[in-house]
Amino acid sequence: MNQNHMTILEHIDELRKRLMIIVVFFVLAIIGSFFLVEPLINLLQNAASAKELTMNAFRVTDPFKVYMNMVFVLALIFTSPVILYQIWSFVSPGLLERERRVTLGYIPASVFLFLAGLAFSYFILFPFVMKFMLGLSGNMGIQSTIGINEYFQFLFQITLPFGLLFQLPVVLLFLTRLGIVTPMFLKKIRKYAYFVLFVIAALITPPDIVSHLMVTVPLLLLYEISVWIAGIGYKKALAAEAEQREKEEA
Repeated sequence: MNQNHMTILEHIDELRKRLMIIVVFFVLAIIGSFFLVEPLINLLQNAASAKELTMNAFRVTDPFKVYMNMVFVLALIFTSPVILYQIWSFVSPGLLERERRVTLGYIPASVFLFLAGLAFSYFILFPFVMKFMLGLSGNMGIQSTIGINEYFQFLFQITLPFGLLFQLPVVLLFLTRLGIVTPMFLKKIRKYAYFVLFVIAALITPPDIVSHLMVTVPLLLLYEISVWIAGIGYKKALAAEAEQREKEEA
């Protein structure tokens, strides 16, 4: 049924179906993640940023917490294409045919950007942050005792936000295609966006200027790239609407 002619109850029922599909795939992803999580944890423990550290469990439940947190993160990553596709399927009836084809291509781009954000934060930012933290402890004459639960929580705190922040170009482009925001509006709120990104960078980095800049500069560049991409999408959306009006008038 065309969503333009659906009642509120039918919209809710459609949303319920989409959510059920997501839940089913998420459960399957959790089951599959149980077969991958232990090798992955061992791989991360033997990585360059952690191989010289001795991991300790301060509570009996710490290894289990790390295990289940990793299962949840893996399942969420595996399910993300399904989540994005269900969101697209729910809103796509309100788009023009050309916009449907274009926005469908945002799904693989979004997954790629999420993985790129994880890779950037894990291979570039995280080792630098760990070196800074351990160096600070050494300078203060403190012997660091690393808890495995705290280590992986810190790892997630650094990497997962970057995976989400790298979605910014796709999110702004999608919102532009839907007509919710415009490139002019994004340029108008630039200074407020910069401030928010600056605060986010401060929250996920240690209090030193170098690591802060390592996060802030990429985020600001990402915002500018997002505005540029949104501008391109906005022009194409206007052209598509004009072409559609011409067809309707013909």
